[in-house]
Amino acid sequence: MFRNFENVFADLGSAEAVRAFEPDLAAIAKLGHIGLVVTGRDTEDARADFVSRYFAPGAGIPEDPVTGSIHATLVPYWAEKLGRNRLMAFQASPRGGWLDCTLTETRVLLAGNAVTFMEATVFLPETA
Repeated sequence: MFRNFENVFADLGSAEAVRAFEPDLAAIAKLGHIGLVVTGRDTEDARADFVSRYFAPGAGIPEDPVTGSIHATLVPYWAEKLGRNRLMAFQASPRGGWLDCTLTETRVLLAGNAVTFMEATVFLPETA
């Protein structure tokens, strides 16, 4: 188990354990705005290198479908464990989604399919 500024991460050991995980959302909500990420390595013959799920009921997110931001922490973790910088990830929520992940010297690059759910224009006040 480890933590960053916004989430607690638990390696459950296997993708099967991640998929079978039954979250106690009331208990997780007691973390407040801190989320819980469960992750595990997939089998050698699987398409994914690792699998994850993300819960943040205290922030109004029972289970997020696919979360790019958690992979900014998961990719360096799994890259070190697996000994390579190019990984395939699967977020095993009910909707689910694939992320093609690359760890560079300065950042994590993510690629995959996305759905636009909102467009907005932000106007900043003029400064005096």
